[in-house]
Amino acid sequence: MQHVRFSSQQAPVHKLGDPQMTLSPKFRLAVTQSSLANPSPESECSLRGEPLIPGLPDDVALNCLLRLPVQSHSSCRVVCKKWHMLLGNKEKFFTIRKQMGLKHPWLFVLAYHKCTGKIQWQVLDLTHFCWHTIPAMPCKDKVCPHGFRCVSIPREGTLYVCGGMVSDVDCPLDLVLKYEMQKNRWTVMNRMITARSFFASGVIDGMIYVAGGNSSHLYELETAEVLDPRNGCWRSISSMGTNMASYDAAVLNGKLLVTEGWLWPFYVSPRGQVYDPRTDNWENMTVGLREGWTGSSVVVYGHLFVVSELERMKLKVYDTETDTWEAVEGGPLPDQICKPFAVNACDCHIYVVGRNLHVAVGHISRLNQKGSCEGKWSFSVRWQVIDAPESLSDLTPSSSQVLFA
Repeated sequence: MQHVRFSSQQAPVHKLGDPQMTLSPKFRLAVTQSSLANPSPESECSLRGEPLIPGLPDDVALNCLLRLPVQSHSSCRVVCKKWHMLLGNKEKFFTIRKQMGLKHPWLFVLAYHKCTGKIQWQVLDLTHFCWHTIPAMPCKDKVCPHGFRCVSIPREGTLYVCGGMVSDVDCPLDLVLKYEMQKNRWTVMNRMITARSFFASGVIDGMIYVAGGNSSHLYELETAEVLDPRNGCWRSISSMGTNMASYDAAVLNGKLLVTEGWLWPFYVSPRGQVYDPRTDNWENMTVGLREGWTGSSVVVYGHLFVVSELERMKLKVYDTETDTWEAVEGGPLPDQICKPFAVNACDCHIYVVGRNLHVAVGHISRLNQKGSCEGKWSFSVRWQVIDAPESLSDLTPSSSQVLFA
């Protein structure tokens, strides 16, 4: 297990950027290499000036500067006026990065203070292992950090926060907020049809689905709805057929899987529902899937993995053909990662954020089993721990999402 350790001095928490700064027209010199090949009058003017980096073409120099970690921008801005204008405006900086195809994963963690319950978003740059902050969510009420459901469209760099609960009166919310990484800002979206907390959510083909949860007076819901992010409109879909609050949910093979949770030993068999958006139909979850779902889930390589809160917090994977769960080779979750934790995944990596915002990165390897039928895979995991700075030691995670920037 690789262990990456950072002290509070080595890994300060940075603000993501000053939205008041703007990039002047004089420095609009080739957002992409194609514009350099066919420069506009504005870019021709800028190209006659001093180069970004002496001895390098401006398109090459721009490609280099766009790879600078955000925490170094404040010091690099003093190099020259052109660097100041590029690195002083994060919206332009990330816009140019996106246009040039430079995208790296960032881990967004919804956390709350253990004593006050105050919520905040902390962001880990997974390339340079530095923490940043983003603007606070525009919430008018004091909200419970656990009642929200967060989903993201990673490649677009957008994050959605839905529902929630006013903590003082246990009143569910129909709130919908959208965060855009490129603009570093929140937008209030159209409200959900039904106010709900502790519900299921997932993204299928760019559409955001929510189902079940608690209504007012803590009654469980059976209704479900879907948001089209392109027009911001919600519409109802088929009800689950049973009132159920969600413990966990996942999207697997184009379907939304919802489980209400587990209690060991099982005095009552846990319930689970599966929604197929192609038919707008719900069906009961298979017995093996719902009874083995004993933790927080992610989907990697098209397979459902669970970081089990039993079995020494080992990682396990679901086999759809046999309706069984199999242990993943490798050690359990590292000791530094304490419950409660939030889990997310990107490509072949699983990110588990524990108390005090220590992060375990699980590198998943896929191996074809010898002597098995074609397409039968086994998996192994190798953990790496990223310690958070001391300034985050009083925070507990509630949710996590991966966005590309």
